[in-house]
Amino acid sequence: MTDPHTVILEMTRIEAGHLADLVAQFSTLLQDREASVGGAPSDPALARLVPDAYSDDAEAAREFRDLTETALLHRRAEDAAIVLASIGAHTTKNAAASDARTTHIVRLDPEQLSAWLRTLAALRLVLAIRLGIDDEDDHDEDDPRFGVYDWLGYRLEGLVHAAEA
Repeated sequence: MTDPHTVILEMTRIEAGHLADLVAQFSTLLQDREASVGGAPSDPALARLVPDAYSDDAEAAREFRDLTETALLHRRAEDAAIVLASIGAHTTKNAAASDARTTHIVRLDPEQLSAWLRTLAALRLVLAIRLGIDDEDDHDEDDPRFGVYDWLGYRLEGLVHAAEA
């Protein structure tokens, strides 16, 4: 019997595999930052994940970043690990081509759902930076590079609706 607070997410095995790969890349990005020495992130995507709290006071922004950046990025890494574990990446990476389109079921308890919401939102932020999306006009629906960004938005929207239900 399923807990009434569990969200059931269905995707194809190939989608699950691609998502696991994206989240693993995101984890590597976070690990690379954790391994570097203090200061503002030089990677614009990481800077977007830990924006300045005080845009009009550089000293206060630096102090706030010094106090919060490590914990925030560590939390993002923990969330990514929860997403990977719940996808069951080991079951999706070696899927035969013949079963790549079969349904992959992911059951999310409330804590896992929250981790998924935060991680998919963070992935979209990273992709927005990489694709140069600052506002809606920067999104070219005819450009196939935006497909992953759109797909993450679709999945995120579905999970938001499930969380609200």
